Amino acid sequence: MADRKSVFRAGLDTLYFSGAHRVARQFLAGEGAILTFHRVRPARADPFQPNGSLEITPQFLDEVLTSLRAEGIEIVTLDEVHRRLMAGERTRRFVALTFDDGFRDNLEFAWPVLKRHQAPFTIYVPSDFAEGRGELWWIVLEMAIAQHDQIEVTLDGAEHVFDCPTAETKQATFEAIYRHLRTRETEAELRQVCRELAFGYGIDIGKLCRETCMGWDELAFLANDPLVTIGAHTVMHPILMKLSAEAARAEMLDGARAIAANLGKMPAHFAYPVGGTDAAGPREFAMAAGAGFKTAVTTRPGVLFHDHARYLTALPRISVNGAFQRMRYLDVLLSGAPSALINRFRRVAAA
Repeated sequence: MADRKSVFRAGLDTLYFSGAHRVARQFLAGEGAILTFHRVRPARADPFQPNGSLEITPQFLDEVLTSLRAEGIEIVTLDEVHRRLMAGERTRRFVALTFDDGFRDNLEFAWPVLKRHQAPFTIYVPSDFAEGRGELWWIVLEMAIAQHDQIEVTLDGAEHVFDCPTAETKQATFEAIYRHLRTRETEAELRQVCRELAFGYGIDIGKLCRETCMGWDELAFLANDPLVTIGAHTVMHPILMKLSAEAARAEMLDGARAIAANLGKMPAHFAYPVGGTDAAGPREFAMAAGAGFKTAVTTRPGVLFHDHARYLTALPRISVNGAFQRMRYLDVLLSGAPSALINRFRRVAAA
């Protein structure tokens, strides 16, 4: 994982320092982009941070917003993204800001920065997280490994023992187990492994959720701010492609209904949990459209073109990654050059 990050970072640096991204921007930047954020909190000194790519500092968020304004890029709501794509308008470039999962640090650290910049944003909420009973399995895995020098785990019915006394061996252990979990055929298998880890290593899954994620009262407070849109993100945050059609549809609809019941408004926008090509595809895109969502976002990399008006429930996003907290990296990503290469220069990659 570290090697892939180094290679990607080198590629971004090459595009930036050569100035190639400025040339590419004229042809590949599209009309705008949707940015993906997760956690926003002060930097941590711990050398083992396997989920560090999912968090940025408040200072970097401030830098991002300052730079976007300075570049003349509009920061707009998802409703406005939808309107512009449907209208086919040629306007100055825009971004929409989206935050996945409803982490409490979005309220504590991100919202004050966003408020100061008067920047609208969307928070996608899994309803179980707001209820305090969500299973944040990727954090459970990190905690178990961080707190112990040896991990025993049952994978495919076989006991595995990982010795992990150093940050390097902990990272390798996390990657090995994480890769295994992501390749499981069912969501139930993935969650069972993490429940066993939590039980074996004294991690209270419910307490972790309640300490990490906003409850309905906090979300209601945020939802009263005109800058804030609350979007749906399922009930349990499952990888939808691992579910039956009936279960996947229920996750979409029941999560949205829980938001409406607790916050008084049916969400118009949806985000697929995990969101890559192994998590959401044409079946899920059709379900989201059938559920009545105006837009639904993936984590597939890409900028927005007017062609996306025909694929409103398969919209790409650009991840603001904690491992790349430099404005030059975001500048290159917003040029559209990296995602054009990844997508083989297809404007829409929704298959």
